Amino acid sequence: MTTWLHGLSAFPLTPLRDGDLDEPALEGIIDLLVDASVDSIGVLGSTGVYTYLTREQRRRVVEITVRRSGDLPVLAGIGHCATDEVLAHAEDAQRAGADAVLLAPVTYHRLTDDEVVGLFEDVARELSVPLVVYDNPGTTHVDLSLETYARIAELPQVDAVKIPPVPSEPAAARERIAAVRAAVPERVRIGVSGDAVGATGLLAACDLWFSALAGTLPAPLLEITRAALAGREQEALALSARLQDLWDLFAECGGSLRVVAEVARQLGLAREPVLPQPLRPLALAQQDRVARALAALEA
Repeated sequence: MTTWLHGLSAFPLTPLRDGDLDEPALEGIIDLLVDASVDSIGVLGSTGVYTYLTREQRRRVVEITVRRSGDLPVLAGIGHCATDEVLAHAEDAQRAGADAVLLAPVTYHRLTDDEVVGLFEDVARELSVPLVVYDNPGTTHVDLSLETYARIAELPQVDAVKIPPVPSEPAAARERIAAVRAAVPERVRIGVSGDAVGATGLLAACDLWFSALAGTLPAPLLEITRAALAGREQEALALSARLQDLWDLFAECGGSLRVVAEVARQLGLAREPVLPQPLRPLALAQQDRVARALAALEA
């Protein structure tokens, strides 16, 4: 079991400028996460727009993150449509010093369950670091069943599963986590994603929270995490409710990416343009809502 897979794993934006990696901005973001003492850093996830980056850009992201992360563990996303490319990214991440890799079954043509399992088998054979399974049907359009979880988690390299958002109702969340627990070996950690229900997932017995917003705004997310893991349910939920305006924007915008990019811009962590084209920033009215949400946190 990988003992450092716990608590809050912060997933930072990959800041871009003029179509290339903005290395100074990335360094500043990683420094922020180190100073905040998050539990781990996950680069090149969906918030890290890995599918839009070249192999060289992805390699540089991991190298910079590992160099500046100190003792903090680093997870590196290695997803791609083609297995050969996944293996190449896995090799680059390991050579750069990543402590684990994160793999989502990215696809254009719909994959069968056997093809998904085969992908993880092929990659696991080439790894010398732990593998985190990334189940993100909202972006990959691949829905992993509990049976598929069980098959993949049999691989000894698999140390954790990053699951989609749990139900917001606590009893339903506990039921969902219990079902995942029953499907995977005891050694495999379960991490919740979907920031609006991160507190609920931790309170429902997830081991860790893979958070998009924590990659640019770590302090309030750490407060929620510490309260939830200590069993302080009302405090954790109240702290999460302070961010409800951002959670609402996540839902309206079809995910966290554009909102997180705007948070990073307003906090001075990244310059415009932040996102790769054809992605566009939030509308002005939505930018104003982000500004009000950030101001409320300072009040």
